[in-house]
Amino acid sequence: MVGYAAGASAMYTAMAGMGYAGTSSYEGPLTLDGDPQGTTVLILGAGLAGMTAAYELGKAGYQVQILEYREKAGGRCWTLRGGDTYTELGGFQQDVAFAEGNYLNGGPWRIPTDHHAVLDYCKRFGVKLEPFIQQNYHAYLHNSQAFDGKPQRFREIQADYRGQIAELLAKAVHQDKLDELVTDDDAELLVESLKTFGVLNDDLEYVKSDATSSYRGWAVEPGGGTDPTPEPSDIISLQDILAGRLWKNLLVGETIDHQQAIFQPVGGMDMIAQAFAREIGDVVTYNAKVIRINGTENGVEATYISSDGGTEETTVTADYCICTIPFSILGQIENNFSGGMQAAIDSVYYESSIKIGLEFKRRFWEQDDHIFGGISYTDLPITLISYPSTNFFSDGPGVLLGCYSWGAASYQFNAIAPEQRIERALEFGAQIHPQYREEFSNGASVAWHRVPWVLGCYGIWRDREANYADAVQMDQRTLMAGEHMSDLPAWQEGAILSALSAVKRLHAHVTGAGDSASDSAGAAAADDAAAPATSETPATEGN
Repeated sequence: MVGYAAGASAMYTAMAGMGYAGTSSYEGPLTLDGDPQGTTVLILGAGLAGMTAAYELGKAGYQVQILEYREKAGGRCWTLRGGDTYTELGGFQQDVAFAEGNYLNGGPWRIPTDHHAVLDYCKRFGVKLEPFIQQNYHAYLHNSQAFDGKPQRFREIQADYRGQIAELLAKAVHQDKLDELVTDDDAELLVESLKTFGVLNDDLEYVKSDATSSYRGWAVEPGGGTDPTPEPSDIISLQDILAGRLWKNLLVGETIDHQQAIFQPVGGMDMIAQAFAREIGDVVTYNAKVIRINGTENGVEATYISSDGGTEETTVTADYCICTIPFSILGQIENNFSGGMQAAIDSVYYESSIKIGLEFKRRFWEQDDHIFGGISYTDLPITLISYPSTNFFSDGPGVLLGCYSWGAASYQFNAIAPEQRIERALEFGAQIHPQYREEFSNGASVAWHRVPWVLGCYGIWRDREANYADAVQMDQRTLMAGEHMSDLPAWQEGAILSALSAVKRLHAHVTGAGDSASDSAGAAAADDAAAPATSETPATEGN
């Protein structure tokens, strides 16, 4: 609701205050000393949390087995490509028809520089990364109720907003309006800085000029030879900018987790999942739908059936368990967890989100609009359009992220069939890019509340202070991990950090680092996790 009313920057600030936004605490590769003496560990879920746990425990000498509901590893680290088939709740089947090399990252789509764990595993596992362009000054800001519904270039709004705010402040200083706030020396320096910051003239005015056009763009571009003389462009008034509310998304690219450089794996986000799967080897049982978890003082057993619709039950046992199943699903599985753990599971609900990938016959955003990567923002229910940060200048088809919405806007799409979602995304997107209809080829969508193996996008605690401490404790020889068990919910970094924490606590318990060491580690983790974060979940966009 904050994001809907006030924009991304306000939403990010609010989430930081609620402990939902922070940077990574990763301290480097994990070292586990001590002999586990053949201890067996059952891991539930082959997302990044589960595979991180399997990788680190396997290196330390544990015998590891993973049960995974899906036919592939990765969890929400999921990329849709041509030839893929995906069936969501309600029986809606989507047959993805993207051209070779094109894809939609259904879940995570970027890796911030400060997500050190993800970047470290990518480096160690040989996952090639390339820049993800978050902020493009040539992309659009759009409000359907302002400027006659015409999108405005990001650079024009930013330059004009900044310049006119700087003019107001500089004139206030010159008129001695800030005498109680700044010294005479500071006032002089402040005005000098505002002239540069706001591109003001000697009269402290932000006006149509060559100087301002070098930031916001020209009416007639500079050329050569007999080309026309460059002409500066008209300025959008501060009144129009404020009324149009296009300032709402100016700061998204400046929040910690969106500052350049940002990265993406070459070929799709699931390159990370594929790398993890190669590293852990043949320890995953796929298409295994867990229906029962039973823990005792001596071990843990889990019973599963085939997720393809089979009914034959298979039970596996282990000395310990690390469970990464989303609480939205875990709450529906028969178990004998303690009352405290069950209350924690019930305390988490899952946010709604929708992603729609649209493939077009040519990259018209580059060829016609000169937009290479980055994001355009709109007040329409699609929320944004993200342009691919790869294969620039290619002649073939390309895929836009034609919708990435949360909350109320996402419910509009979740409630309708996939083909209707595509139609709506085209209808809204054409208000920004008129080429949509003529150039459209095909599309695919991921409505996260309809994804059978998670039933939502990421976990949100109703009462973190009351329940999180119970959730991080070992319960019936089971430890929990996943993005919901971190201060970085919705991020791959949070999933990995939660797994590393669980692995360290389990290892301390198993190797006799002492019950006190294990207990203190668990208590410390609970204390750290319960404390508000000092600094993504998603701003308007998510990860």
